[in-house]
Amino acid sequence: MRTVSFKLPPALDDLLGELAQRRRLSKSELVRKGLEALAKGGRRSVTAAAGKLVGSLQGPKDLSTNPKHMRGFGK
Repeated sequence: MRTVSFKLPPALDDLLGELAQRRRLSKSELVRKGLEALAKGGRRSVTAAAGKLVGSLQGPKDLSTNPKHMRGFGK
């Protein structure tokens, strides 16, 4: 395995240490797992995160764009 070094601010290093301890992993193993998860698509869209909730509610379809729905808001 290759060795890679990088710098972390003290607060982030403390956080990494605490998280590694809670998960009973070394800091290196935790960083490897995090990088793998990120590379495999750790980023999801809001729609994907909401899953089955998308489209499950009733209401006006133009709620965010029609000014009539904002009449009296903030008064």
